[in-house]
Amino acid sequence: MDRREFLFSLGGTLAAARLNCWAAGGESPCEIAITMDDPKLDVLAGMPGTEINRRILTALDAAHLKAALFVTGMRIDNPDGTALLREWDSAAHLICNHSYSHRNYNAPEITYDWFAADFLKDEQLIRGYKHFTRRFRFPVLKEGDTAEKRDRFRALLREHGYGVGHVTVDASDWYIEARMRARLEKDPRADTGPYRDYYVAHMRDRARYYRQLARDVLGRDIRHAVLIHHNLLSAMYLADMIAGLRQDGWKWIDAAEAFQDPVFGREPKIVPAGESLVWALAKETGRFEDRLRYPGEDGDYEKPRMDALGL
Repeated sequence: MDRREFLFSLGGTLAAARLNCWAAGGESPCEIAITMDDPKLDVLAGMPGTEINRRILTALDAAHLKAALFVTGMRIDNPDGTALLREWDSAAHLICNHSYSHRNYNAPEITYDWFAADFLKDEQLIRGYKHFTRRFRFPVLKEGDTAEKRDRFRALLREHGYGVGHVTVDASDWYIEARMRARLEKDPRADTGPYRDYYVAHMRDRARYYRQLARDVLGRDIRHAVLIHHNLLSAMYLADMIAGLRQDGWKWIDAAEAFQDPVFGREPKIVPAGESLVWALAKETGRFEDRLRYPGEDGDYEKPRMDALGL
């Protein structure tokens, strides 16, 4: 399969994409917001972290969007990290909690007490910003491997006035970025256009999948929050991804507006807990097993396709 054939099979035609997004009868567009995880200042494939950050903020500004930035404390716990967060805060993006150490809460060795302390440690770093928002995103979207861990931490969040920073459209941008970056580290002059095309097609496909799943589970369109990462791929191609979903009929909205949808207050009773909120709500019903995989998204699903394309 060549790249053109792949993109057709994954993304479909533009007309089909528009039809899918407007399938409710055209009364309102599909709405989606950007949420971004793990800001950092690492040099990636020769691009300084300050330049990566500048490009991401420029793309968001050009699209007139306010995102939610989910901060992992250990990645920004230094003067340069403070400067990065000040830039996001000055641009009026939401500053949210993503834990200090980015550990998987589903791991049996990660206890509730340890995880709770790590959550509060991160809050100490970010709560002084004007646009600090009490939303917590679980690392790797894992919300507890037992009902006790799940429910104790949910109670802690309520005690501290937090909502969960749920993802509704999950994706594997981090895996695509890792492969592109490896290629650039081997050959700095490599053509990254094919990675851009794969990324945009992947995000269009995942948006359509979770949008339809949400409609089937809830009987309505919801305001969606897509998960992407603060990395080289976003620095280079965030604007292309935004444009790709717009072509499919999606309306981009600010993260604060998306989180006002009542769906973000839902607490699916599943174990292990987590994944996309839409995935978890579908799992809770027991009616969509033929459409759910575990985990919901992972690099292992993309590897055969990218291998076949030589990416």
